[in-house]
Amino acid sequence: MLAGAEILFTEKAPMRMVIRIGMLGLAGYVVPALMVLCGLLLIFHPVQRVFYSVLAVLATLGTWVTSNLGGFFIGLLLGLAGSSLAFGWLPDQPRRRRLLRRTPKPAPRPASQPAPDREPGREPGRGPDYGPEHRATPA
Repeated sequence: MLAGAEILFTEKAPMRMVIRIGMLGLAGYVVPALMVLCGLLLIFHPVQRVFYSVLAVLATLGTWVTSNLGGFFIGLLLGLAGSSLAFGWLPDQPRRRRLLRRTPKPAPRPASQPAPDREPGREPGRGPDYGPEHRATPA
């Protein structure tokens, strides 16, 4: 947004400072205005930040031809830096749990010791009436 404003400001420069002359007069005002619009849309509608930042980069590169070498290089550099930062920017998001943090695995138990969360003779994941005392006996 600042780059577009700076380039628009250089359009009002005195005639001896102006480098471009010709049919590009209207484009010299439209392209920086597009840059300002992209900056405002990035602030108020960050969901589409990738599209707006790519559009801002293209508009910034277009100012090289249309607007006094991109506002005497200052606006060009500001536009490239700002739109590159906008491309990598992520809006505020809720914090997530760290899923990548690994918990240490417990040491393996000897086969003679049962696991502490189940009784001997019971299989894991079965109901309370599945133990050896509730098995059917052959007749």
